[in-house]
Amino acid sequence: MTLRWMVGAVVWLWLAGPALAGNLDPAAVNEAARPAKPPATDKLNAAVVKLQVLLDRAQFSPGEIDGKFGENAQKALKAFAEQNGLALDKGIAPELWDKLTASSEGPILADYKITDADVKGPFLKKLPARLDDMKSLDALSYTSPLEGLAEKFHMSGDLLKALNPAKAFDKAGETIVVANLPARRELPRIVRIEVDKARATLKAFDGSDRMIAFYPASIGSPDRPTPTGTLKVTSSHELPTYRYNPEYKFKSVKSNRPFDIQPGPNNPVGAYWIGLSAPGYGIHGTAEPDKVSKSASHGCVRLTNWDARTLGENVKRGTPVVFLDASTESSPRQATPAAKRAAN
Repeated sequence: MTLRWMVGAVVWLWLAGPALAGNLDPAAVNEAARPAKPPATDKLNAAVVKLQVLLDRAQFSPGEIDGKFGENAQKALKAFAEQNGLALDKGIAPELWDKLTASSEGPILADYKITDADVKGPFLKKLPARLDDMKSLDALSYTSPLEGLAEKFHMSGDLLKALNPAKAFDKAGETIVVANLPARRELPRIVRIEVDKARATLKAFDGSDRMIAFYPASIGSPDRPTPTGTLKVTSSHELPTYRYNPEYKFKSVKSNRPFDIQPGPNNPVGAYWIGLSAPGYGIHGTAEPDKVSKSASHGCVRLTNWDARTLGENVKRGTPVVFLDASTESSPRQATPAAKRAAN
């Protein structure tokens, strides 16, 4: 028996355990059982990949699917539990796992053949760190086919590589294993959006006060806080141009004149923009999906590019966006009078 065969066998049998040698067996993910103990937050785990894909399919976004039981996966699981009236503990309760698996069909992972469009580019050699250095670029494109493919399937680049060792992501015709997710999402009519500043989350509700979508979010910062009260959606469009205004007074920007940064998934506001009724504020995507809800924003509400797109394609102009402070009750039935008036 060779060492290579033994390692593969261990990965196959240890369905809920961490990946070995940085790789993950796709079959182990598809067949993963509920982990008996709370998964580690910093290690790849077949069962967690399955959990994150199931949550994403259910419209309870874990943010970037990275195979780790981090804070965004836990937030999404908590929201799903609350929506379905199920108990939540430190691990993954059997009822929760059963409800998630029963609400979804098809394998968790699927084969995908890389297309010419995936590798065509153009790609950036490197994404500049400063806004001043972005303004001369023709587009804020992906930096590699790997980055584009990872975002296409809501995954981290590291997880995509772990599932596809020795695969070439820049080769059209190569078959890789990816998260099995729908290309487009349709939601019931959204009548209200709630942005919870303290919990760094965004929730969308239908006319019966039922939560129909959940997203982790980066929401403002101490020096540039997100608005308070209720705003309304005023616009929604893909591939926005970012306009820097010197009045923003960002510490990292040297220019004293306004300038534009061209569209692209690595634009400062990502690949999608939902404008709000307060000038300069919006709900938008990001070039750094791994940092969503883990870092501050410049006052706007930042989601992953794919979550911003799903929300933007399903929300209508005039939809109220209620910003909840720590002292504000987040239950829809306990919303402020202003929020109630806006929702009617």
